[in-house]
Amino acid sequence: MIGVTGATGNIGGRAARLLADAGHPVRLLVRDASRAPDLPGAEVAGGCDYADAKALAEAFAGLSTVFLVSAKEAANRVEQHKNAVDAAREAGVRHLVYLSFLSAAPDATFTFARDHHATEQYIKSSGLDFTFLRPSLYLEALAAFPIDGVIKGPAGQGRCAFVAQDDVAAVAAAILPQADVHRGRRYDVTGPEALSMERAARLLGVVYLDETLEDAYASRDVYGAPAWEVEGWVTSYQAIATGEMSVVSRTVERATGRPATSLAKWLAQR
Repeated sequence: MIGVTGATGNIGGRAARLLADAGHPVRLLVRDASRAPDLPGAEVAGGCDYADAKALAEAFAGLSTVFLVSAKEAANRVEQHKNAVDAAREAGVRHLVYLSFLSAAPDATFTFARDHHATEQYIKSSGLDFTFLRPSLYLEALAAFPIDGVIKGPAGQGRCAFVAQDDVAAVAAAILPQADVHRGRRYDVTGPEALSMERAARLLGVVYLDETLEDAYASRDVYGAPAWEVEGWVTSYQAIATGEMSVVSRTVERATGRPATSLAKWLAQR
C-alpha cells in the first residue's frame, strides 16, 4: 500500500491518479476527505494535517511507502515536515519519497530550498529509507510570473530548466511502486532545456525586466506579505542568476520513457 500526501493538490493528486490507474493500491492522505479525488481502488484518510503528528501516525498505519509532498510555504514549514517524518516512523512506514527542491542546500540562495535541505537531513537522521525528488521551478509557476505583461526579477542572465508538474508526478508514480530500488537516491527532476528569463518571457509572449535586488524587494512590498515570503519570492530569481537552477537532468526520460516537456510544448498543449 502506497500513501500519497497532498492528494488533493497538483503533484500529489496527479501521482495518485497515475498509481491508481496502473492498479497500485493507494491511500489518499488528505486534510478534507470530501475533497479527495475518486480513484479506482483507493482508500481515503482524512484529517491529515502536518501540524498534527498523532492524526498523521494513525493515517500512516499499515503503509510501507509514503510520498511526502512538501507542505505549502510557511514560516514553520520545516517543523511541519518533521512532524510528518516522526509520524511515519511511529506508524512503521519503511520508505519516504520526499518532494524536495533542486539545489537544496544549507546555503542555497533560494531560501525555501534551505527548508528542503533541513527536511532532507531530518529524514536521513530518522532511520527511514528515503528517496529525494528535487524538481526545478515549475512551468506552471513561470506562467503565473507575468503581471500586466511583464516578468520582473533579479535573475540576470541566469538560466532555469523549468519542469512541468505532470512530469514530476509521472516520475514519482514510476518510482513509488519500486521504492526499494531507489533507496538512498536523489534525483534532480528538470525540463529538457535551461532557459534565460528573457527567452522564457518571449515564449510566453511577455517582456522580462531585470530588476536590481533593491528594486525587487520594493516592487513586492505592495502585497503586504510577511518578510520570509517576500524573501522567498526574490531569492527564487536570485538562484537563477547564480546558476543554481541551470541544472538539466534526464530523470523524466529515464523514469517515464519519454522526454521532459519543454516550455514551447507545454504552451502548445494548454
